[in-house]
Amino acid sequence: MTLYLEDFTVSQRFELGEITVSEAEIIAFARQFDPQPFHIDPSAAAQSPFGGVVASGWHTAALCMRLLVDGLVGRTATLGSPGIDTLRWLRPLRPGDTLHLRAVVSGVRPSESKPDRGVLTLHMEAYNQHSEVVISMEGVNFVRRAQAAP
Repeated sequence: MTLYLEDFTVSQRFELGEITVSEAEIIAFARQFDPQPFHIDPSAAAQSPFGGVVASGWHTAALCMRLLVDGLVGRTATLGSPGIDTLRWLRPLRPGDTLHLRAVVSGVRPSESKPDRGVLTLHMEAYNQHSEVVISMEGVNFVRRAQAAP
C-alpha cells in the first residue's frame, strides 16, 4: 500500500528497523569517503579521543538513509527531498553496534503552489543497542497527495 501525504499525522511514529555495522564496513566506507585515521587505522584510532575505530558520521547517516528507504520511503509516494534541516552526530557508532532508526512526523503541510503535493517533515533519531542516541536529524520530503495519484 502506497502512503500519501494524507496518510501522515503529526506525532505519528515509525520504527524503521535495525542494522549492525562491522569494523570492516566502517573502514571500507571511510577509505572511500572519509579517510581520517580514527575511521581507517585501528592503531591510530586507539590513540584518538575515541579509543578505537568509529564510523564516519556520513556512514552513520547513510545507514539511516538505508533504514528510512527500506522502512518507509520505499512505500511512500515521495517526490524527493530538498534536504535535511538539522543533523547532529551525538555519539560515535562503533564496530559491532546495532543502529535502530525511529522517525516521528513533525510536520505535514499541503503545498500552496503545487496542489498535487505537500511537505512531510520527519524528526529522526538512530540509537544503538544501549538505547543511546547516535544521530539526530530533521528531514524534509515532498510527498504526492492522494487526490493527485495516477
